[in-house]
Amino acid sequence: MDTVGEWRRMKERLQKLIASAGLCARRTAEEWIAAGRVRVNGEVAVIGGRAETDTVTVDGRPLPQTAAPVYLMLNKPRGYVTTLSDECGRQTAAELVAGCGARVYPVGRLDRDSEGLLLFTNDGDFAQRLLHPRHQVDKVYLVTVRGDIRGAAERLMAITELDGEPIAPAQAEEVSRSGGQALLRVTIHQGKNRQVRRMFDSVGHKVLLLRRVRFGPLELGDLRRGEWRELSAEEIARLKAL
Repeated sequence: MDTVGEWRRMKERLQKLIASAGLCARRTAEEWIAAGRVRVNGEVAVIGGRAETDTVTVDGRPLPQTAAPVYLMLNKPRGYVTTLSDECGRQTAAELVAGCGARVYPVGRLDRDSEGLLLFTNDGDFAQRLLHPRHQVDKVYLVTVRGDIRGAAERLMAITELDGEPIAPAQAEEVSRSGGQALLRVTIHQGKNRQVRRMFDSVGHKVLLLRRVRFGPLELGDLRRGEWRELSAEEIARLKAL
C-alpha cells in the first residue's frame, strides 16, 4: 500500500469502505456521500459508487487503514448524549469509552435522560445488521413511572402506531409498585426515536427513569454506571448469529 488512502481490493461500495474504516455506520456514510463530503481520486462521490485501487477521502482526509474490530458495552449514565461530539458542549457517551484504544461509535441511541446498555464498535457492517429493522433485535427497558398504572401494561402493548407511524407491538409487564411509583419492564423490537418515552406519553404516564438492561442476548448485569467492558468472543458470536 503506497499511501494511507489507497485500498487494493475488489471493488466495494463506498459506504462499506467508509464503515469498514471505522468512521461511521453505512447509513451515516451514505449521508456523507449525499452531502458531497466524500471524494474518489479527487472527484465528488455518488451514492452507489465503488472503489478499488483509489484514493478515497472524507472531508479531505484519506481513509485510515481498516482497524481491528472492537466491540464494547457501556452503562451510559443519565446526562450524556449519544453522539461522537456535541456542538452544544454537552457530555457525550463517546467520552466515556475514549480510553478503549480505537475510534468507536454507538450502535443506536439512548437519549440524554436515559441510561443503561449501549454498544460501541468500529465494525460498520456489524452495527448495520443489528440496527436493520428486519432483524427486530429485542431491547428491554426498566421504566419507573408515577401514578396509577392499572391497565398500563395492556395499553402499552395495544399501541400499534406513534404519531401516525406504525410500530411493532411491544411487550410490557408490571414489576413492582410502591409509594405512588411503579416499575415496568418493556420490550421493543425496533429503535424509533425516543420510542419508549413516547409510548408512555401516549398512555398518560410520566417517565421518571428509563434504563436499558438488555440488547438482544446481552444483559447489562452489574456493570456500573459510566463504566464499559469489551464483549467476550461468545457474546460477539451470539450477536452475529442474530
